[in-house]
Amino acid sequence: MVALWLIAGGCRPRSRPVGGWGDWRGPNRDGISPDLPTRLPSEPTFLWRRKLTARGVGALAATDTCVIVSDKDVPGEAAANDVWRCLDAATGRQLWTLSYPAAGEMDYTNSPRAAAVIDGQRVYLLGAFGDLHCVGLDHGRVIWNCNFRETFVPELPTWGYCGSPLIVDDKVVVSTCAPDAALVAMDKKTGKVVWQTPGERPGYGAMILGTFGGVRQIVGHDRHTLGGWDPGTGRRLWTLKPPEPNDFNVPTPIDLGDGRLLVATENNGTRIYAFGADGTITPEPTALNEDLLPDSSTPIVLDGRVWGAGTEGACCLDLDDDLKTVWMVEGEPFDDYASFIGGNGRVLIVATDGRIALMPSRPAPADRPAWVQVFERTGSFEPEVWSYPAIVGNRLYLRSRNEIVCLLLNGK
Repeated sequence: MVALWLIAGGCRPRSRPVGGWGDWRGPNRDGISPDLPTRLPSEPTFLWRRKLTARGVGALAATDTCVIVSDKDVPGEAAANDVWRCLDAATGRQLWTLSYPAAGEMDYTNSPRAAAVIDGQRVYLLGAFGDLHCVGLDHGRVIWNCNFRETFVPELPTWGYCGSPLIVDDKVVVSTCAPDAALVAMDKKTGKVVWQTPGERPGYGAMILGTFGGVRQIVGHDRHTLGGWDPGTGRRLWTLKPPEPNDFNVPTPIDLGDGRLLVATENNGTRIYAFGADGTITPEPTALNEDLLPDSSTPIVLDGRVWGAGTEGACCLDLDDDLKTVWMVEGEPFDDYASFIGGNGRVLIVATDGRIALMPSRPAPADRPAWVQVFERTGSFEPEVWSYPAIVGNRLYLRSRNEIVCLLLNGK
């Protein structure tokens, strides 16, 4: 699957509300937006379009004034530098860039995979080769930076660092390949290491912050297991190894908001877990669905339904009926990846072939997407829309293999 390991994710750090769409999958890392319309224009209306230099899969981040997108200095594996571009939200005009050396071969492009994370007037930018920068949102100048290969260990994950940094209180939490620093918390203002904890190499999704079993904890995947960590000390609280091995561990777990956790991967299906009073996970899931098998697409939860796409197609599951499949479409354009944003009783679907559609959050079995084509095929090249979009107000920001666009959702 093209770029299947590259799209990182997350869920709800509720203690840190952020305006706009300043994190992976939005301010709560849950893919839910109050700005989603109840219908789409029949034809796309562009406020602006801007060409990008190289292919990329990193998610977009945006506020009401700016959009941040990752890029490279030249196309292809000859690219020697990562380039982060901050664009004016109203015009697409470039406001600032951050460029630094990031050369090397890597499958599915060597561009950054993680979303920019906006925290107040600071932005945290993580490249695939382990370059973490904290820069000023207004000017893009570096406040502090850390290179994981120099600071922790020279090795890289096979498909690069993918998990978007997680802001927890006054810390920024990241995963590295170092056995003695598998999870690291840094002071978000200075970059100084606050704690580090041993463990396995990272997975390819982001961590989340939630309260489970009454215990506030960081939850996410490493290379082979799911785990929970104390956000104050980094101590590992529990470990869950699923029955089927070899998940890529890209989709990010979802905090259901009631003390339960939803997890979805390609070999173990979509399942719900409960927790004990001590905050440790109960190993046997309370519900399991084997229709939704995502290797890279993180689901969303809205109005008692779970929406996602995986190796079997796109699915909608009933959260309150043991994850029963209530709607499904097999094959293209859902046989690789899709992005989902929910809100206002609707679900926006973004397919990799450059189409978007709006569905009711609780669909009838016969409902099918009414597609609007945003990106056209160029010569022999497909649009390849792997980047998770951003939505702020009436504006939807989408990235194809070589372009970023701003769509007006009300058509004007």
